Amino acid sequence: MKIVVTGAGGFVGRRLVERLVTRGDIVTGTDTVSGSVPDGALEVAGDIADPQVRGAALAGGCDAIVHLATVPGGAAEADPAASWRINVEAMHDLLQEASLQRPGLRFVYASSIAVYGDSLPAQVDDNTPLSPRLIYGGHKAMMEQALAMLSNRGAIDGVTIRLPGVLARPKGPSGMKSAFMSNLFHALRAGERFLCPVSGAGTIWAQSLDRVVDNFVHALSMNTGRMPPTRAVTLPAVRCTMGALAQEVARQCGRKPDLVSYDPDPVLQAGFAAQPPLITPAAERAGFAHDGNLAKLVESALRTLS
Repeated sequence: MKIVVTGAGGFVGRRLVERLVTRGDIVTGTDTVSGSVPDGALEVAGDIADPQVRGAALAGGCDAIVHLATVPGGAAEADPAASWRINVEAMHDLLQEASLQRPGLRFVYASSIAVYGDSLPAQVDDNTPLSPRLIYGGHKAMMEQALAMLSNRGAIDGVTIRLPGVLARPKGPSGMKSAFMSNLFHALRAGERFLCPVSGAGTIWAQSLDRVVDNFVHALSMNTGRMPPTRAVTLPAVRCTMGALAQEVARQCGRKPDLVSYDPDPVLQAGFAAQPPLITPAAERAGFAHDGNLAKLVESALRTLS
C-alpha cells in the first residue's frame, strides 16, 4: 500500500512507520521536525497546516492516510488557537484535498478518550455520549463528526479510533497531561523515587505502544462495514489502578514499589485517573484488541523503552 502518515516523527508515528516500512508499504511521513521520520519513508518536513506541505505529502498519490498530527491536550489548553489551526482546520483541509484526489480512500484518524469529558458515568460503553470539557477533546469530537459525514457521502472511507493512555512514552516534555503514566516507568526503571500526581486507587485505561500500532495497522485494511455508523470506536484497553500499575512495573524492573508515593492533584485525578469500567463491543466486533492483561501490557511497554 501507498500510505501517508501525518505526525510520523512522533511517539506513535515513528513506531507505525517502522512497522509499515518493514512489511513493504510505500510510506510518506510528515512532521514538523526535519529528520524525525524513520528511514525507509519519504519525509515531508513542515507544518501540516501549510497547504504546500499537504500537497507534497499527497503528490505521489496514496491508498490510505493515517492522521496522527495533533496539538496534544496540555498544549491545546495553553494555546487554543493553535489547536484550532492544527486539530480542526488542517485536518478539514486534508480530508477535502485527499477526497478530491482519490474519492473513497481509507482515512484512519487518531482521536482520544478526551471526547468523553471528565464526569464519566459508572460505565463507558458504545452508547456513552461525547461530552468533552477540554479544548483538545472538543476539537477531536468535532473532527470525528467531519470524518463520519464525509464517509457517509462516499468522499472517504473513514475509521476513527479513540486512543486510551499509550505506554510508555519517551522521557521528556510531551505536552500530554497524562505523561505521568509514562514517567512512572522511567523512574522505576532507573530505581528513582516517583511522586505520582494521582492516587494509587485512581483508575486508568491503557494500551502498550505496540498494541496501539497493531490496531492502526488493522484499521488500514479492515472491512469498514463492521464499523458503527459513527465510524468511531474506543479502543479496548486494560483498566487498572495506578497502584497496581506501579507494583507491576516495579516487579518487572526488580524494584521496590515503595519508591512510588502519591500526592493527588484534583484536576489530574478527575481527568485521567477516574476511569470506570470500559465496555467496547463495537471495537471488538471490528477486530480491535487490547494487550490482554496488565502484566503483558507492562512487559510490552518496557520492551519498547529498551
